[in-house]
Amino acid sequence: AGQAADTPKELDTPGKRALYNNLIKMTDRGGKVAEPTAPYANATEADILELALRIDDTVKRARPDSWRGVQAREQVIKAALYGVLRDVEKVERIFLIIKAQSEY
Repeated sequence: AGQAADTPKELDTPGKRALYNNLIKMTDRGGKVAEPTAPYANATEADILELALRIDDTVKRARPDSWRGVQAREQVIKAALYGVLRDVEKVERIFLIIKAQSEY
């Protein structure tokens, strides 16, 4: 089904799994998910799951119709992501993952 047996049940779409897996990789490299003052600075797997679900929900609520390839519409999504992540570099990395997922 495209997911490991230990994948949390909340990750029920390919987009959510992609976000979660990439956020895990970001923390595994010693990088931080968010700024030190953000609630995810010392993130656990449960925190990362919550963040992935929050990003998924944020994108689904903020995305305009036919946003891919239209810079102004893509900026709307990036602005919403910035509200969650508070880091431009992280927004750019996560945006590329979102753009690659057809469900968004």
